[in-house]
Amino acid sequence: MAMKFQREASSEFAITGYTAESVSVAGVEHRQSLLVSHQSVAAPWPVASFAEITASTVAAAIQVQPEIVIIGTGKKLRFPPPDALRPLRDASIGFEVMDTAAACRTYNVLLGEGRQVAALLLIE
Repeated sequence: MAMKFQREASSEFAITGYTAESVSVAGVEHRQSLLVSHQSVAAPWPVASFAEITASTVAAAIQVQPEIVIIGTGKKLRFPPPDALRPLRDASIGFEVMDTAAACRTYNVLLGEGRQVAALLLIE
């Protein structure tokens, strides 16, 4: 199911729409996994499948200095292995894991609240 947000985006870094195959940030469509945050436009996230979510790929979110990271695991909710989440725990950064559609919605809510948030979004 495609979702397009109609309200005025609260930030130039807001997610403006998503489908099972893409995520749009500030009106720009991305068809590969991405990292988006409160302080930067979307950047590629080098993860093409759930199995590729590792400690080193999750650690990419730390660079944008978030207080919380939302991890979108694709079309369905799956939990990465605990070792993959260790960089966030070690840096005392909160995180939530959910399917990518829910991650897009949650990211926008937190962004709208002025939170320092990052989202790692798997697009399979």
